[in-house]
Amino acid sequence: QVQLVESGGGLVQAGGSLRLSCAVSGSIFRMNVMGWYRQAPGKQRELVARITSGGSTNYADSVKGRFTISRDNAKNTAYLQMDSLKLEDTAVYYCNANNILNGAIYWGQGTQVTVSS
Repeated sequence: QVQLVESGGGLVQAGGSLRLSCAVSGSIFRMNVMGWYRQAPGKQRELVARITSGGSTNYADSVKGRFTISRDNAKNTAYLQMDSLKLEDTAVYYCNANNILNGAIYWGQGTQVTVSS
């Protein structure tokens, strides 16, 4: 059974930083493209950042230059470093794993990030 467990969310003031972690079990981690998505109240879930097993990344325009996605294949963990946080970054952040061998997609339970003024 594949499990994704996020941690690191919380309340932070605008301009501050948070680091999210996503620990993956039950799947060969390096065979997954890892992504972070977010969903704000009343809005659709959107892609924030994605990283391939080889380390190639892409970001939503709204977070470029502020957020950094990374992965540690030895620890089966993906990270999202969020700097210069803005009020509009407030959302539930979800970790996503896309297995490149069989196309299976997995989601974490989500972690709340709240940015205050």
